[in-house]
Amino acid sequence: MALIMSGTRKIVTVFGTRPEAIKLFPLVHALDADLRFDSRVLVSGQHRGMLDQVLEIAGIAPHHDLDVMQPNQSLDALTARLLTGIGEVLDRERPDWVVVQGDTATAMCGALAAYFRQIDVCHIEAGLRSGDIYHPFPEEVNRKVIGTLAKLHAAPTETSAASLRAENVVPDAIHVTGNTVIDALHWITTKVAKTPALVADLAEVEARFAGKRIIGVTSHRRENFGDGMRGIANAIKRLAAREDVALIFPVHLNPNVRAIMNEELAGFDNIALLEPLDYPHFARLLDICTLMLTDSGGVQEEAPALGKPVLVMRETTERPEGVEAGTARLVGTDEDAIVAEVTRLLDDDSAYAAMARAHNPFGDGKSAARIADLLAR
Repeated sequence: MALIMSGTRKIVTVFGTRPEAIKLFPLVHALDADLRFDSRVLVSGQHRGMLDQVLEIAGIAPHHDLDVMQPNQSLDALTARLLTGIGEVLDRERPDWVVVQGDTATAMCGALAAYFRQIDVCHIEAGLRSGDIYHPFPEEVNRKVIGTLAKLHAAPTETSAASLRAENVVPDAIHVTGNTVIDALHWITTKVAKTPALVADLAEVEARFAGKRIIGVTSHRRENFGDGMRGIANAIKRLAAREDVALIFPVHLNPNVRAIMNEELAGFDNIALLEPLDYPHFARLLDICTLMLTDSGGVQEEAPALGKPVLVMRETTERPEGVEAGTARLVGTDEDAIVAEVTRLLDDDSAYAAMARAHNPFGDGKSAARIADLLAR
């Protein structure tokens, strides 16, 4: 921890989910090591176990933990608890800046609580837009709310910056920094290389699937609950009929995901349904897979950094840069479309190479340092 000096800026970094923690720990590390800042970390616990895994591996001990997670809580109940809890912390800390990341309820409530107290807000990963307020839901609206309130917008790409300018955000408040998720991926990849024991729990699965091309799968989006999840499960079953492939699927804790996937996919020799992976093990999955099937936003950024094509099981994406660059392709949740696109990549070497070798538009691993400098200005 850096020595706190007179004139330092107090920063409260607010997050609550595993993806937020992954994307913000490089910035927390940068702020902690910088004499210009008095850094505080507030976690909401919107995710619990998965959040704590990232905090442990990154060596971050939060100053405040709201622990708001409850089973099957509604979005309005969650929002009310977040807003009041974050507000109470901000009243005690009285920071110069509140930093939020992305599109979660925690991020939106962090920005709103700061606004109510006229505290400046820095939005990391600003400007992502799908153009549909129900896809992704409720993340698209969360982003727009934060974008209205933020004073500093750290846009990951020029496309994101252009979206903000189109919404009449003051141009001088917008800065293209790259995405901190690439900083985090470089950090964890280096750590795993030095300490292979961090990913020992995947060794058995890797040995079981030796010689097969591995397809990594993640799925958790609310808009895919129900028929969408059924379509994804049916596609996975059809892909599992191929003798040359295996599928590794860390199944999200949400019961709307688990019930369907456990019912439809249990018992297949070449499908591994795993508990959610901690960050080192997930980075290892990205490293060993041939391609990723996902409805996640972050995976669309992470996998291309390791040269892995991404098939996005959504109708829209707030990360069109990947699609435009050729690193990602939208396939929706229709089982025929998913199977067709996976088959094309597995059977057509030139199609695979075109995606695997495309330039990753999301960053160079130096985003946290850029953002720290902006906060110090």
